[in-house]
Amino acid sequence: MATIKQIRGTTVQNNAGDYTGAVEGQLWYNSTDASFQFRSFTTVGSWSTGGNLNTARLLAGGSGTQTAALAIGGQAAPSTTGITESYNGSAWTEVNDLNTARSAIGSTGTQTSSLAFGGETAATTVANNESWNGTSWTELADLNQPRKYLEGTGVDNTSALAISGFNPGTSYLANTETWNGTSWTEVNDVNTARAGSGAAGTITSSLAFGGQPALAVTESWNGTSWTEVADLNTARGFVGGAGTDSTSALAFGGNVAPGAQTELWNGTSWSEQNDLNIGRTQVAGAGTQTAGLAFGGEIPPLSNSTEEWTGAGAPVTETITTS
Repeated sequence: MATIKQIRGTTVQNNAGDYTGAVEGQLWYNSTDASFQFRSFTTVGSWSTGGNLNTARLLAGGSGTQTAALAIGGQAAPSTTGITESYNGSAWTEVNDLNTARSAIGSTGTQTSSLAFGGETAATTVANNESWNGTSWTELADLNQPRKYLEGTGVDNTSALAISGFNPGTSYLANTETWNGTSWTEVNDVNTARAGSGAAGTITSSLAFGGQPALAVTESWNGTSWTEVADLNTARGFVGGAGTDSTSALAFGGNVAPGAQTELWNGTSWSEQNDLNIGRTQVAGAGTQTAGLAFGGEIPPLSNSTEEWTGAGAPVTETITTS
């Protein structure tokens, strides 16, 4: 019988574990699992179960990636909380709390460099702004407009966008503010005032979608102004979001039954995807369009569930089996 080397002109790569450098169709021998494996790519995105939060909550902030994320504050029984948890791709670990416990906050950044702004304490809507350095939170300059149910986008704790929100004294807000690492500056408003929207992107390229009151409206930010683009297929508020810029986003969950709807944005339109395994509203999000993270929210009751999104085109390791 001919060997792989005789057929292909090369031997099978030997690797201790998953061979992350493999290209599509490449075969290797996993010496750790004593199995032959090969690289393929997903054709349809789907959600899988991740590690549960230690503290079930809704209206938390989220930042980071699918394998290195933060869950920030939120509403936990029986009141708002400052609890912060760090995710390593399989489990959550409690780290230092926010200085001001609150829920319905805006947030953005990475696991080691995040910003949390606005929200609601047990008593009032606030403008508080805190910076995370990977170890602890530090209070910085407040937002110009106190608000809750706002969204945030950005890269780290020196560059952020605060989008829309709600203030009991002024109702739904269209305000947009940019953060330069020192202070907030008011810039051009979104076209449609809203609260509880989803968002994705950076300070120069963001997307805001959905929100209260029962909106499907999507707007794109180019660093200067907002432009209305194609609507979500399902209008909803308190939707989760993930993504890297205004051309690549994921929307999931929300307050329209069954609360599991997932949609993908390609820069032009939204397409329906496989639903969350657990439908929920007021869910937090992190990550990218192909590697997203959804955690917390309300089913009801409060949820500690985490789900990991693997989008179409993501690499997958397949194991060759015999029968």
